[in-house]
Amino acid sequence: MPLAADDLSALADAALGAAAGCQAAELRVERIRSQVVRLHDAQPDTTADDTDFGMGVRVVVDGAVGFAATIDVRPEEAANLVRQAVEMARVTSRAGSGRVELAPEPSHGDVTWSSAFEVDPSTVPMADKVALLSEWSTRLGHHPVVSHTTASLLAVSEQTYLADLNGTRATQHRVRMQAQLEALALSDSGFETMRTLAPPVGRGWEFLAGPAGDGNWDWDAELGRLPELLAEKLRAPSVQAGPYDLVVDPSNLWLTIHESIGHATELDRAVGYEAAYAGTSFATFDQLGTLAYGSPVMHVTGDRTVEHGLATIGIDGEGVEGQSFDLVREGTLVGYQLDRSIAAAMGFERSNGCAFADSPMHVPIQRMANVSLAHSGAEGPSTDELIAGVDRGIYIAGDKSWSIDMQRYNFQFTGQRFYRIENGKLAGQLKDVAYQATTTDFWGAMEAVGGASTWVLGGAFNCGKGQPGQVAPVSHGCPAVLVRGVRVLNTREEAGR
Repeated sequence: MPLAADDLSALADAALGAAAGCQAAELRVERIRSQVVRLHDAQPDTTADDTDFGMGVRVVVDGAVGFAATIDVRPEEAANLVRQAVEMARVTSRAGSGRVELAPEPSHGDVTWSSAFEVDPSTVPMADKVALLSEWSTRLGHHPVVSHTTASLLAVSEQTYLADLNGTRATQHRVRMQAQLEALALSDSGFETMRTLAPPVGRGWEFLAGPAGDGNWDWDAELGRLPELLAEKLRAPSVQAGPYDLVVDPSNLWLTIHESIGHATELDRAVGYEAAYAGTSFATFDQLGTLAYGSPVMHVTGDRTVEHGLATIGIDGEGVEGQSFDLVREGTLVGYQLDRSIAAAMGFERSNGCAFADSPMHVPIQRMANVSLAHSGAEGPSTDELIAGVDRGIYIAGDKSWSIDMQRYNFQFTGQRFYRIENGKLAGQLKDVAYQATTTDFWGAMEAVGGASTWVLGGAFNCGKGQPGQVAPVSHGCPAVLVRGVRVLNTREEAGR
């Protein structure tokens, strides 16, 4: 954080002093450094190093919300922001759009929190980032099947200071990274691509440059396998459409969780308040406690506390403590993701900490927690054991394209790697695979979830929501799963219709 602790305290005193008489008020001071590196055929294509620094104030006055922000971080400007936000709230209150209340939250006092990392990736020289991606790309490009390579790295260092009228003053720092490499192969019949499976992580530079193991990815092993897997995919037969039993790897399943559970259990969507970006939800509030979301082996949590999660935080954007909570238990919908306003509006005693703003210039809105599917314990089945239970099916790994309707109900997903399962064993790759289902049919057909050894924390940097739009990082942990009788499409055939 560019400002010293005394400077931050002066800003808080000025803002909260000016906010006396408001129902609620928060000051956020943020510095978000975002770096992008992209290479094509081992040569730099794009580099960017941006810093977003400023402060924002949100108030609730006369049952209405006001917000103002600036890049001028002086105490007199902090007090001025409050006056602007109060005026906005008073104007808004006259519009008659309904009274805003916030669910109560106790003071958490002085909080200092950091995500778990060794080396902040934003401190690593850009030349070192380019050199590492170039070396990896060159290694891939030397294989005769590889015609072209692309590589990318996204790194973010986010430092936040929050002070509110409840008495919470939180200083927080979290980092996140995502690295991907993709190889493209050409043939007389067209082309195929294959991408690394490493997830985005709330970890430091050690995830890329450190020794494999202890949470760091084994990049040497994956890059060594990728060209041969791509060569096999190029020769693989096209799938025959029809029903199949699926064993879905966490590297693919995280996205199905994100789209069909994560967004669907945001309560502002479920009550129709949020619809402008990605629609509402079939999991409406009247079905809480009764909706059969999936099979009895389905246990899904929302979690702002899991180590290395992209949405993990100590205190959220409204001063609420990070928590873990159930969304689906034994297949039944039992909870939603909440911020303070939607919690109060729908009769909940407390928010579960799901407010986030992607910039000091933006107001916090309800955003997704780390939404994860629980594994079946240390003694649960391995991926190989799940595959062994399938006579005719497909094993799917890696995410690619997807489509889902505006109620998060009818969906279609593809992937990176597909393998035939015959009599309990893998029998070579397939291509042109997509699986299609409704949310409740798919999760209702989930017969088994893998054990702890199969659980991986996947996710995305760029979950979109709001108007104007904001993006948020979010993780989704899950094991490998076995789902029976899912409809599989041949994408090549479908494209020709």
